[in-house]
Amino acid sequence: MTAAKAEEIRGFRATGASLRATATATGVSTDTVRRATAATPAPETGTGEKFVMETLPLTRQIRAGAPAGWPVLPVLPDPVARAGERAAAGLVEAAAPVFAPAARIPHAGLFLAFPALERAGLLKCAKDVYSALPNGFYGLETVLIDAVVRALAGEPRAEGATGFNPEDLGRVLGLDRAPEVKTIRRRIGQLAETGKAAELLAALAAHHLQNTGPDGENLAAILYVDGHVRAYQGTKRIGKVYSTRLKFPVPATEETWVADAHGSPVFVVMAAPGASLARELRALLPELRTAVGDGRRVLVGFDRGGWSPALFKHMEAAGFDVLTWRKGATADIDEALFAEVAHTDDHGETRTWMAADTLVDLPLPTTRTTGEVFRIRQISRIVPATGGGTRQIHLHTTDHGLPAGEAIHRLGARWRQEIQFRYARMHFELDSHDAYASTDEDPERMVPHPAKKKAYQRVVAARKAHAEVSAEADGALLALKTPPPGTQEVTVTTSSAMVNTIKAPLWKAETVLNGAEAAHEALPARIRLGDLAPGQQVLDTETKLIHHGIRMAAYNTAMTLAREIRTNTGYKRAAAEAHTLLRQAFNQSGDIDPTVPGHLTISLDPLPTPRSTQAIAELCEHLTSTQTRYPGTGLTLNYKMKTKH
Repeated sequence: MTAAKAEEIRGFRATGASLRATATATGVSTDTVRRATAATPAPETGTGEKFVMETLPLTRQIRAGAPAGWPVLPVLPDPVARAGERAAAGLVEAAAPVFAPAARIPHAGLFLAFPALERAGLLKCAKDVYSALPNGFYGLETVLIDAVVRALAGEPRAEGATGFNPEDLGRVLGLDRAPEVKTIRRRIGQLAETGKAAELLAALAAHHLQNTGPDGENLAAILYVDGHVRAYQGTKRIGKVYSTRLKFPVPATEETWVADAHGSPVFVVMAAPGASLARELRALLPELRTAVGDGRRVLVGFDRGGWSPALFKHMEAAGFDVLTWRKGATADIDEALFAEVAHTDDHGETRTWMAADTLVDLPLPTTRTTGEVFRIRQISRIVPATGGGTRQIHLHTTDHGLPAGEAIHRLGARWRQEIQFRYARMHFELDSHDAYASTDEDPERMVPHPAKKKAYQRVVAARKAHAEVSAEADGALLALKTPPPGTQEVTVTTSSAMVNTIKAPLWKAETVLNGAEAAHEALPARIRLGDLAPGQQVLDTETKLIHHGIRMAAYNTAMTLAREIRTNTGYKRAAAEAHTLLRQAFNQSGDIDPTVPGHLTISLDPLPTPRSTQAIAELCEHLTSTQTRYPGTGLTLNYKMKTKH
């Protein structure tokens, strides 16, 4: 729409013609008529300042007459042309971010993530592990930043890129367009081909644990370990795993996750098929020691799935302390030993419990014949029982210096990891299938024989039936040999036939029991997977682990920013609404201003409510103080919040 065409449209409208009549007469659409009419200079009336639009194409309109000091920026200009760099994509490592002045760009709030993303260490660790991607327009940093900001904007999967205008997201990346689905998959696939996903996760874990928390606390003071079942809904033949969330066995992949004291994810490995949490913990200890980076003792909390006295002994020798619940029945502690214990948490809240602090001996299963035991600390509590009354629950730890109140609090805080799983499923697609490739599982792998368990159940049922029949036979024989009550003592005559009649059901039960035991003994405890489930497959893990690393960084970025809102702003409902406010801010529009040398200023448009606007303004002030540089440039990020006039 040129200036002449706009003047022509306004001339027709001045005669009183309708929108449709004006559009027909001038050969344009009704939307163009509206735009041309809206671009008419406003008359200067009163003393208030006016925002005047020059008669230019919509994407080239310039704001003039703005308040003093306000930058004059083009509204949604065309992206900086990068055709030459795209043509030479195979000759250079990657296109560098280039920013041009622009106003009212969508998703400008995503720039808020960069200080926290730098703290998460994803870009640094990825560069250390992978160095670079093969030459191309979209480099390693660009691909990772794109994945993180998409996750924060609510679309963590590669397919979610279709939900954005590539030019809008490209402005956040400093490019003319953001990568689309096919490119994202290809570039992540190139990372997966190197086979270094485990190294990336190990580097992220070390970066996380060797830093300190927001209040200077030791993030490796306690680590929580738990298994996670990722259900599969496709057509491939994937082995079944019992899902505690779904309450039945499903085709799935098992993962073992490690979280810090705040419940933030630190590390993840793909669990071996059919492995118990105790077995995974034993294999994970060297990785945890590497991540911690020194020989300090680390408290490891986990649920009853990792119960194993032999594991407890091994962990203590390796420099790790155990914190877990007692599995199985045990004798109650004398109530006279219970006393009140207390603990004050990170938020200043003090909680009290009635607890008994004792020592117990756990028999080691591999040395039952020698009577060897492992002595461990036991802290017991009295809690309400289902159906009324009370019962005792017991936790065990090898840390003898940990206050009893803190031990109870720490083990209860393990639920932060469960909350992280739930939040990550809801907002970061934790259980999504980021790769559909699969390979055949090792047919020589020995797995538990399912018929063995059923055969043992038949043995148990046969033993129970035999015991019942035996009791009945003993009672019948006793009655046969005992005179009826009230009669004089006489000799009771019995015959073999009478005895045989009574014992016949017992002999039959013995035959059934012997047959069940023989059938159980004949079955091997383990069987080749190839004989049990030929053709069973396992899903690709390399691509999934890379996406896990990206989403862990996105999750920790969001957690860091939410913590900054709670601690560095006056937002009164931050404890309940910090994450909701962040999701709103990430998708807020704003301006990009690179005109000040060495700086990239992001000015966000006001949010719908004054309290939200004020909170993000205070967050912007704090983030500006971090002096964070935009990755791949020398530009220091400055953040501002506009005010309504």
